[in-house]
Amino acid sequence: MERNIIVIGGNGQLGQCLSEVVSGKEQSFNYVFLSKSDLDFVNADEVSKLFQEYNPVFCINCAAYTAVDHAEEDADSAFEINEFAVKRLAENCLLYHTTLIHISTDFVFDGSSSVPLSEGMIASPVNVYGLSKLKGEREIQRIMDHYFIIRTSWLYSEKANNFVRTMLKLAQNRDELNVVYDQIGTPTYAMDLARVIIYIVRSNQKSYGLYHYSNEGIASWYDFAKAVFEFAEIDMKVLPVASSAFVTRAKRPHYSVLDKTKIKTIMGVEIPYWRDSLNFCIQNF
Repeated sequence: MERNIIVIGGNGQLGQCLSEVVSGKEQSFNYVFLSKSDLDFVNADEVSKLFQEYNPVFCINCAAYTAVDHAEEDADSAFEINEFAVKRLAENCLLYHTTLIHISTDFVFDGSSSVPLSEGMIASPVNVYGLSKLKGEREIQRIMDHYFIIRTSWLYSEKANNFVRTMLKLAQNRDELNVVYDQIGTPTYAMDLARVIIYIVRSNQKSYGLYHYSNEGIASWYDFAKAVFEFAEIDMKVLPVASSAFVTRAKRPHYSVLDKTKIKTIMGVEIPYWRDSLNFCIQNF
């Protein structure tokens, strides 16, 4: 009997990284990567039929509404995808005894902390996107027990659109950039996160619950941008500016460094330093 694992959001950045991690190496499981064209995530009937067809042992949910600013004006869509569709997903996981691995965000925090944020700290989002993701987490926790919720931050990779790709693209016709210095967090290489997710699957982890995962270290977006150009060997003048210099519809947390003690202690996960992973990624572009 095949042991199926369904990956929702399979054509997104993290989904593509997961596909690369398991490519040609997986014999214990049959991975089914589902893009938007394969599955309408907000369609309850389609999701139910998916579970009926595959009866998965794991469901990895990488699908999310992530347009942070647009969510302020399109809250209904954000909550439909990040809360209500996740609720229905959890109900199907419970029905089919499927373990859910769900990706969440550092944006569930308000940014008022000055120390790394642990899983037990109070979540208090400052924007619609963060609130919709937090409500999705709470639906999972209310409905089922066999889940891993992984909050992460500042995802990038060689795939899809992200901060690193944007910086490299801007460098093609700019020699000076303004980047905010007063939003502090940690860049996370999506391949590193993908490896941890597959490790959870392969090692048959039973320590269910909420976890934080990002790369190690602390950076501002200014630090992140400087490092991108350093490793890409691009001569770019990067100027630090305050967040107030940019008018955005959604407020961002000023500090969202995640404390990874729990995942390192319970699962024995070793986490690379953010600059090391960024350097590796840049060399692969």
